[in-house]
This record gives sequence, C-alpha cells and structure tokens, in this order.
Amino acid sequence: MADTLFDAYLPLVLWTGLGLITFRFIPQAFPRFLGRALYWVGVPWQILALARQTDYAQNIGLAPVVTIAGLILGLLLAWLSLQAYQRWLARLVHAPLPLPETHGLPNAVTIDSLAATLPAEGATVGLSRSQRGSFILAATIGNTGFIGLGLVPALISQPYLGWAVFYSVTHNIVGTYGVGVFLASYYGRSQLQNHWSVQLRDVLSVPSLWAFAIGSLTRSVPLPDAIEQGLQASLWFVIPGAFLLMGMRLSQLQGWHSLQLAILPTLLKMLVLPLAIGLGTTLLGLSGDARLALVLMAGMPSAFAGLILAEEYELDRELIASSIALSTIVLLFTIPLWLLLFR
Repeated sequence: MADTLFDAYLPLVLWTGLGLITFRFIPQAFPRFLGRALYWVGVPWQILALARQTDYAQNIGLAPVVTIAGLILGLLLAWLSLQAYQRWLARLVHAPLPLPETHGLPNAVTIDSLAATLPAEGATVGLSRSQRGSFILAATIGNTGFIGLGLVPALISQPYLGWAVFYSVTHNIVGTYGVGVFLASYYGRSQLQNHWSVQLRDVLSVPSLWAFAIGSLTRSVPLPDAIEQGLQASLWFVIPGAFLLMGMRLSQLQGWHSLQLAILPTLLKMLVLPLAIGLGTTLLGLSGDARLALVLMAGMPSAFAGLILAEEYELDRELIASSIALSTIVLLFTIPLWLLLFR
C-alpha cells in the first residue's frame, strides 16, 4: 500500500504545492484560463480515453445508482446534522449564565456585560439562510472531476476506471448542475433569471458528458495508433494541470477563520458519506476495486463549484472556502483508511 500511496500522493503534493507557490508570480487571469482549458478540453479528453477502456460487463450500471443514492444520503445527513446543530446552538444561547464570583453583590457593570452577551429579543438563533445553504453544499457536492479523476487512476486497476468515470459524470450532472443549482437558488438569490431551460442547456452543454458518450459508443472502433497514444497521453497533462489549479485556487481562498464551522460538513463529506457508500456497496455484493472506486469518489473534498455557486447565488462564501480547504487537507489522511477497509 505504501507504493500505491506514494504514486498517488507524489503528483498531488508536488503539483498542488507548486500551484500554491507560483500563484503570486503569475498573471491573475491564468487560473481562470487553466480552469476553462481543463473544463472544455482536458477533463473531456481524459474521460474520452478512460471511457474507451471501460468494461461494461462488470455491473458498471450500479455506479450512477450508487452516485444518486450517495447524493440523497448526503443531503439527508447534512439536513439532519444542520437541524441538530441549530438546536444545540439554541440550547447553548438560552442556557442560564452563572454570575461570576464576587466578594459582594454583582455590580452594575458585571450585569450589563452579561446582558450584552444575550441575543436581542426576537433575534434568530443559529446559522443564517446563506450559511445553511453553504453547509449543505459543502457536505454534499464533491470535487469528483479535477481531484477525483486525478487521484483515482493511481489507486485502482485499469479495468475499473470506468466506475470512477461513471461516478464523476453522474455526480457532476445530477449533483453539481442539478442538486447544487437547486440548493443554491433555494437558500440564496441570483441576479439572473433561473429558468429550467437555462439549467437544461447547461446540463446538455457539459463537455464531459459528450466525451463519455462518444468514448462509450466508440469502444469497439479501432483507432490509429497515433490517436490512441494521444488519448492515453491525457493523463500526463490533465492530472498535473488539475492539481496545479487546485493549488492556485487554495491560495486564493479567503475566510479561513470559518474553519471551526466547516468541521461538521467536512466530517460528513470525508468520513460519514464514503463509509456509508462502502458499507452499502458491500451489501450489494461489490468488492475489490469496483467498490474502492466508488468509495474514493464519494470521499473527494468539497467542490470548487460550490464556491462558484456561492458567488452566483450570494451564499456564505467563507464557509464554502473553509470547507474546501479543510476537506482537501483531510483527504491526505482518509485515502489510506479507504484503501485499508475496502480494497
């Protein structure tokens, strides 16, 4: 397992660290250019190559079912945790405060200082609406594209890469562009008209979806060696580019002081949800790399797309940013756990 972790962590740490260091020395527009290049060319190129290698004789149709079930479970866990957290905050705020020990009766200054810590009458206790939306997004939507497809190929055998690809495509379409947009529009507000036709257009224009369809339909079509080698070469460019972009985006994050609030959605996203996926797929009869691929993809960090949705729909940006940073750090410690439990 040590060799596997080294092969996976070396590009992750190397290229992410390089992105963190070089961000201050490059043009401000470069991260956006790199992100759009990966979105429109790099990741579809990689998915096209991986889809042509997919073995559909391995019940791979379970991958989108597990993905959607994971999204539903993630939403349920996030909502229940949010309700429990809100109730805990309410009890904490309304708990009686003990008066400090004094040698006599408490003076007026002490009473005034204690009164100032209590919420005003009629004030709402707990998280704001925008914070609740960011909480659920951070706990549900994962970075299965750039980080997931960058890491997982080094951790599972080639015949099972299709499971990861299928998970990523389904998660991006149903999760990011479906559930994510719905949650963001429900808990926030947008300057733009949020019509169903616009959302449908956005889904149908996702380049990774078309790349996956083309790769799947052309599996039996032999291509010239030069083209096949060009498709396989995608891993040499897309993975370093994705990790480099992640480092640059991490260096741009603000709101790190919200890390304490980000702990709960990070625990749900990085520990509870992938563990539930692992146990559920085991009950379904999956084992080995097929199960591991789904668990790893379910345990990817909170997605950068959540930050984009927070900007667009005016959700709490600091909570999303802190969740991305914290879950990315936690990823380094959860991967060995999933390899140990579900390989």
